[in-house]
Amino acid sequence: MEKKKFAPSELIINTDGSCFHLHLKPEQLADKVILVGDPARVDTVAAHFDTKECEVSSREFHTITGNYKGKRITVQSHGIGCDNIDIVVNELDTLANINYNTREEHEEHRTLTMVRIGTCGGLQPNTPTGTFVASVKSIGFDGLLNYYAGRNVVCDIQMEQAFREHMKWNPIKGAPYVAVADKELINQVAQNDMVRGYTISCGGFYGPQGRVLRADIEDPQQNEKIESFEYENMRICNFEMESSALAGLATLLGHRAMTCCMVIANRYAKQMNTEYKNTIDTLITKVLDRI
Repeated sequence: MEKKKFAPSELIINTDGSCFHLHLKPEQLADKVILVGDPARVDTVAAHFDTKECEVSSREFHTITGNYKGKRITVQSHGIGCDNIDIVVNELDTLANINYNTREEHEEHRTLTMVRIGTCGGLQPNTPTGTFVASVKSIGFDGLLNYYAGRNVVCDIQMEQAFREHMKWNPIKGAPYVAVADKELINQVAQNDMVRGYTISCGGFYGPQGRVLRADIEDPQQNEKIESFEYENMRICNFEMESSALAGLATLLGHRAMTCCMVIANRYAKQMNTEYKNTIDTLITKVLDRI
């Protein structure tokens, strides 16, 4: 079979041999990747490394690869939103599975293990501020995965239907999808001290998460319906903005991925912790030890 070759307009490689947005070169990427939203949090994670190989920054994309207790790890920031996850996961995959010299796919697939460490809003009484939540399945309000062939294969179609019916979903908002995190990775990282549940990945911080400021929202009962949704004896635990795209794209591309977040606001109890940066380091060390 003839190898697929990727045109310069599709696989954009910078003049220094790095990928277009991340500015990383293939040899700078480890098999184990920790993803964080905030570029400054890359330094927080890498502060635990025993040694550092390289550091690269471009826009909101900040990368450090180093060694932690004998494990080679890359920590990569992705900014806010599923659109950024589309860039980051696709470019990390090209670094792992495409020869940048020939522009051809490698004969052997290289699997990346990606764990996103983030913050979120809790939606249940059992997710007060400070809770660590592992996203078993993520409901994407963003629509990103709907642009990729094979989305029905990697999504939970039955859960999608149950969710749409429960929400009385308005199709003007596009079709929500349900992406499934890697089960073995969930067990490996979440263990017995993280709450496991479903996550909503929103396409925004205000209206899509049911916040009402000066602009009213399409469904004033959205959050109440989300909080009451139950499927296979599990509820929706939290809001965040990236886990659906990460889990869905990673599965499509043959990688292992999951998201674990610390609750910094509980929408159910109307609580908020703005000093979360002082305590999220506990979650970071757990993931470093378990990835």
